[in-house]
Amino acid sequence: MDALSDVLRAVRLTGAFFFDVQACAPWCAETPLGKSVVGAMFPDTGADHLISYHLLIAGTCWATLDGEEPIRLEAGDIIVLPQGDTHVLATQPGMRKSPEMSLYRMPKEGTLPVQISVGNAGGEPAHFVCGFLACDSRPYNPLLTALPRVIVVKNHAGGPLGAYFSAALAESKGSRMGGSDMLGRISELMFVDVVRRHLEALPSDRTNWLSGLRDQYVGRALMALHADPSRDWTLEALAGEAALSRSAFAERFVQYVGQPPMQYLTNWRMQLAAHYLRSGTESVAAVAGRVGYESEAAFSRAFKKVVGSPPSEWREMRVSGRAA
Repeated sequence: MDALSDVLRAVRLTGAFFFDVQACAPWCAETPLGKSVVGAMFPDTGADHLISYHLLIAGTCWATLDGEEPIRLEAGDIIVLPQGDTHVLATQPGMRKSPEMSLYRMPKEGTLPVQISVGNAGGEPAHFVCGFLACDSRPYNPLLTALPRVIVVKNHAGGPLGAYFSAALAESKGSRMGGSDMLGRISELMFVDVVRRHLEALPSDRTNWLSGLRDQYVGRALMALHADPSRDWTLEALAGEAALSRSAFAERFVQYVGQPPMQYLTNWRMQLAAHYLRSGTESVAAVAGRVGYESEAAFSRAFKKVVGSPPSEWREMRVSGRAA
């Protein structure tokens, strides 16, 4: 499994929440801060991070978020907000409207998409779809740290991304068995496709975790590490995988990933451990072995240092939280 797929699996990417919005100018729709609504939108998952994305099917609009220049969107454009920022879609830049928080929760009847109309009848129309994904940002999600606040994909309504949205809307409007799971899978595919496009378009001089995946040296080390995270890795062994000297590899790895190789390994092991603790019934000792620790005590110390609480306590809190 490649490193990107490994991360996407371990951070529990999931999504099956859609708004189908019909708008008439002038109109304004504001999405609240992701962390304020993710629990209501994706109950029982325990996810702590929300990713928003929008496809403009017809018409034009402006997308704005604090600290960024307004972005004009036209039919076929897709905008993704990976960091869960509050943002606005509107007829003109500068428009604001307090979000209707009651909309940002899973409907009791579970029917999706949520149909919304905004604006005044008779104005210039626009039609867009809003989708949302949930994932874990903790203990460690290297993908989120490498993604910008905004990704725009221009004029792809007729391509694969547009087909994903069309399939999602068609699925959500039906009543076939397994529809909720299908929506989640389609939503995840859309996001992965956008991430791959972003990765392929990164400038050659960009240095972050994503660009490290395609670097011939750092990428080999990341591939090896993610393929066998429980191995007793040393800096020398990873440098050998990268075909660099120890010092050159260590410097290059920090340049791209932002932390030393062995610290990255520890953080990634804790993310895997959290995934195993949350989703399985294995003992703490068994999880410790799966992520490369010979003793439960050593694993518990490392987990507490990174996560803030011992693994058994952390799992109990997550399980009781979902039950509540």
